[in-house]
Amino acid sequence: MAEKLVGRVSHYYARIDVAVVEVIDTIKVGDTIHIIGGIRDFEQTVDSMEIEHQKVEVATKGQSIGLKVVERAREGDQVYKVE
Repeated sequence: MAEKLVGRVSHYYARIDVAVVEVIDTIKVGDTIHIIGGIRDFEQTVDSMEIEHQKVEVATKGQSIGLKVVERAREGDQVYKVE
């Protein structure tokens, strides 16, 4: 399967399992993403995203989103969309 870089983790909130992702390409709810960095390497479906505490269905280049993640993420982890 092909993967496309769509963002980078800029912060991670462990208490609520949310990664802040700086988006460089379109991400939609329902997309399968692959997060890689250091010892992390996991895939998940995007179930929900928020911008400024408002749920959104689509995020585009230049936006910063809060993304619920199934495993721990760290600053600098790369976010790929599985196509």
